Amino acid sequence: MENLPHITLAVVAVLVLMSIPMAIAVGLRRAKTGILLLHGEDDHLLRLMRAHGNFVEYVPLALVALAAAEIAGVAPWLVLGCGGALILARLVHYFGLRKAADSMGRLIGAGLTNITLLILGLAILWQLGAAF
Repeated sequence: MENLPHITLAVVAVLVLMSIPMAIAVGLRRAKTGILLLHGEDDHLLRLMRAHGNFVEYVPLALVALAAAEIAGVAPWLVLGCGGALILARLVHYFGLRKAADSMGRLIGAGLTNITLLILGLAILWQLGAAF
């Protein structure tokens, strides 16, 4: 257990737990509206679907990057900071998009997600460069 990416595993656990209410919200809205496929004309269902879908689109790559950074030996404070930023970014994005497609929360969450990915990518390359 000593060589495991512990920070990443903790972030994975939190994000997995975050994804469950997102999926449930879509299912409950589908049950309420009777819309079983796509979103019909229900804008609220569409926002719920996209908020969950965006989470599912971005989180896997971010977790791979987080794990790669931790395995590569990037400073734990940076890995932890990026993990925390990712959790915060995805929460802000989700609640922003649930509110409105053009919300400030959506913009901030998406921006913070991409900045986190950028930092992780650069940190991995930096760490790899330092190893050679």
